Amino acid sequence: MTAPRKDDYWFPAKSFGWGWGLPRRWQGWAVLAVYAISVVVVLLRFPPQRDPAAFFGCLSLATALLIATCALKGEPARWRWHR
Repeated sequence: MTAPRKDDYWFPAKSFGWGWGLPRRWQGWAVLAVYAISVVVVLLRFPPQRDPAAFFGCLSLATALLIATCALKGEPARWRWHR
């Protein structure tokens, strides 16, 4: 199995630090849009002042799924000090 080309990654690695930057491909933008919509839905369905446990639980799940998708479809994560 060959390594994916750099432009095949949905999420590029950040130039400095650890993690991923803004999406490079439409699939990444779709994932980011779904995440943003899920945050709004969680906020409307479970307001943090009324149901903080459900709010933080659902928000944590959505964020974990976003991070997992970035890890699977993004450039390999590592600490970067320079380009």
